[in-house]
Amino acid sequence: SLFNLNENFISSNGLSLQEKMEELKPTKTIDEGGEVCPVPDVDTKRALKSMKPGEILEVLIDYPLSKERIPATAEREGHEVLKIEETGPSEWRILIKVGGKKE
Repeated sequence: SLFNLNENFISSNGLSLQEKMEELKPTKTIDEGGEVCPVPDVDTKRALKSMKPGEILEVLIDYPLSKERIPATAEREGHEVLKIEETGPSEWRILIKVGGKKE
């Protein structure tokens, strides 16, 4: 799965735990709690467009479909999904690293 792939990628690049924590510090957070599609998707796209390559966007969601859609959209636009983490019952945070170019 995508999630495991990213876990392996992060642990295999030889950074210490401290550096990894630093590396995954979000530049910007958007809270999409209570929103349903397509709002979280649209807001995420808009936020990513306003950010610089290499910056990290944290998206907080509680809508299960967004957990599938947001990472797919981000990757299609050339960004890198770093982490999808369950933070509570039906709550997730998605970390997305802004890519250098939009396809």
